[in-house]
Amino acid sequence: VQLQACGGGLVQPGGSLRLSCAVSGSIFSILNMGWFRQTPGKGREFVAALTPSGSATYYSDSIKGRFAISRDNAKSTVSLQMNSLKPEDTAVYYCAGGGASSQYDARSDRYDYWGQGTQVTVSS
Repeated sequence: VQLQACGGGLVQPGGSLRLSCAVSGSIFSILNMGWFRQTPGKGREFVAALTPSGSATYYSDSIKGRFAISRDNAKSTVSLQMNSLKPEDTAVYYCAGGGASSQYDARSDRYDYWGQGTQVTVSS
């Protein structure tokens, strides 16, 4: 299973970005998918995740109401729509996939598969 994230970039405060993650392999539809982010010197922080069917989503309090996670099982992609971006959202964003143990769990070590990360910078 390989994950390829894209869509990062430089955006002004208050702006929007949409991250996408393409997943190769035949098991995408049974994976919980999530997004994490990391800044220098800190561990990976949970951002958002959703269940294999996409019927349940969960978010960290820091981004709730501003970000939205979605998936397209037919295309094996997961996306993160980020609105009302703030400078503190600046980080490298990673998509991740996990089995049953990752469901409703924000811990990064519950996820088995990781993308390479995409940089998001929020600055004027």
